[in-house]
Amino acid sequence: MTAPAAARWEIGGRSLRSRLLLGTARYPSLAVLQQAVAAAGCEIVTISLRRESASERAGSHFWTAIKELGVQVLPNTAGCKTVKEALTTAEMGREIFETPWVKLEVIGDDYTLQPHPFLLVEAAEELCRRGFQVFPYTTEDLVIAERLVQAGCSILMPWGAPIGSGQGLNNPYALRTLRARYPDVALIVDAGIGKPSHAIAAMEMGYDGVLVNTAVARATDPIQMGRAFGLAVESGRLAHLAGAIPAQEMAEPSTPVTGTPFWHQA
Repeated sequence: MTAPAAARWEIGGRSLRSRLLLGTARYPSLAVLQQAVAAAGCEIVTISLRRESASERAGSHFWTAIKELGVQVLPNTAGCKTVKEALTTAEMGREIFETPWVKLEVIGDDYTLQPHPFLLVEAAEELCRRGFQVFPYTTEDLVIAERLVQAGCSILMPWGAPIGSGQGLNNPYALRTLRARYPDVALIVDAGIGKPSHAIAAMEMGYDGVLVNTAVARATDPIQMGRAFGLAVESGRLAHLAGAIPAQEMAEPSTPVTGTPFWHQA
């Protein structure tokens, strides 16, 4: 069945239905990963590239299996700490997977895995110049966001919390502000999502998508958790489109009282 036009997601030159992106690391097995992706209805998966494994038999088998899933591959530069490393890894991803898409990571702090703002912008500028469709992993900082947009990025991936922490959305105010400031930029919450409810919260804010890895891969049942996240992202998106009622201080009866008879005991 073809999804309604309102449900389609135009991203990076592709028209997709699912707004859930899944990472491919830390799953118990390749078979479990494949089943989790299918259960989630996910259409984009991220892959961390390592130069030293490019010619290894195991790495080649993994990448071949990913291609067989029939999903859009988003190579990423996870673990890179310099602009040169990020550029080299991005070029490798473009060659192997024949895609200009790249999730750009340039890590500045080993403890929080927070992206390095200055090097991130520098790398984004160069990759955009080289014709890449850059998905930069960033914080919720407005100034960095503006620099990335000026560099040519039409997609931003602000974190919800540190990678793998499962803390959810640590700074909802900043995330809402970022969404309001950039209504025409695709925003995908990346990192820190630990539960389907976190994904729902992000989508209800109006975010365009959510990227999840650890919360699915390390779940007791990754396949069921993948399905749960797929449903959560869809639910949150529908709720955003439907329009939630605003919060208020006072109670308001759901049943009108006008015209209701009042009985008085004599």
